[in-house]
Amino acid sequence: MPWVPPTKPRIPLKPPKPPQDGRNSVRIIGGGWRGRRVSFPDLPGLRPTPDRVRETLYNWLQHSIVGTRCLDLFAGSGALGLEALSRGATGVVFVEQAQAAARGLVAELARLGGTSKARVVEMGASRFLRTAGEASGRPYGGPFDIVFMDPPFGQEALADYIPLVDAGGWVKSGGLVYLESETSAGAPALPAHWELLKSKSAGEVGYHLARVNVRAGDEQTGL
Repeated sequence: MPWVPPTKPRIPLKPPKPPQDGRNSVRIIGGGWRGRRVSFPDLPGLRPTPDRVRETLYNWLQHSIVGTRCLDLFAGSGALGLEALSRGATGVVFVEQAQAAARGLVAELARLGGTSKARVVEMGASRFLRTAGEASGRPYGGPFDIVFMDPPFGQEALADYIPLVDAGGWVKSGGLVYLESETSAGAPALPAHWELLKSKSAGEVGYHLARVNVRAGDEQTGL
């Protein structure tokens, strides 16, 4: 048989490196912390609001954010609330039920120097809305000027949480609510005294901004 030169063994391609320590990060887009990156743990269902969507949201809020108190109801990475602090909000309450995400957010706030303006509540959103309201003396503050609601996709959660936010009086009259869900879900159903101001979509993300007006009966009573 003729001599056949040996072939060089194929070197397999290296798999892409995972994020360091299994963590991901998002970038703060504007304000005092502009360009700073914030790490968050790699957890199932943790889906930060995309940069493009946050940029549009804060264009909507640019004249309304300074001096506000905000509630980030499904905090996750904290991207929405941290962006608010970066742009001049005086305080943000972050509600997050996953222990790793909540503790990671505490660490990131300390690193950014935002601890004095924030509070991280390790609790599910439903429990928070049902137990931390007016009846219990609002231990975490409220009502708020702006509430961010971006629950996990695939659960039609906004239909459950919007009534809880409204019934609990979590938003000041004239305050704003950011709502995020799948594009396919369309604009969420709102209480009669909530007014849809903005509505857009980007890929699979549908996002909306609503204003909470005074209830018809409250105008006469002065509430």
